[in-house]
Amino acid sequence: MFVASLILLLQGGVGNTNVHVPNYFGPTILGLFVLGAVGSLVAAVLGFARARAFGPSTRWFSFAAVCLLLFHVQYLALGFGYITNDKDLVITLLTFFNIFIVLAAICAIMGFIRLTTPR
Repeated sequence: MFVASLILLLQGGVGNTNVHVPNYFGPTILGLFVLGAVGSLVAAVLGFARARAFGPSTRWFSFAAVCLLLFHVQYLALGFGYITNDKDLVITLLTFFNIFIVLAAICAIMGFIRLTTPR
């Protein structure tokens, strides 16, 4: 459903529907994107730096943060493909759009499993 709505967006929407984009849309999207990327980077760096002291669960949470960082890079590549009107790149990226979210969830689950295992 999500991918189908994105494909409709790429094709110009349904009919000649005009959408009013509010003034705060661009800065909000950009601000949240930057905050998410910086937060994921800080979490990954802190996690790998403290993995030796706190055990293997911290390393798994760091892997999850790296996956979220890669999701942001993939989102950037998707935006680049949309701006350059390269529909092959956009469709290819949309095919595997949530792969890094799934990998981050798996890494977080492994982190919680390792967290409850006593040393």
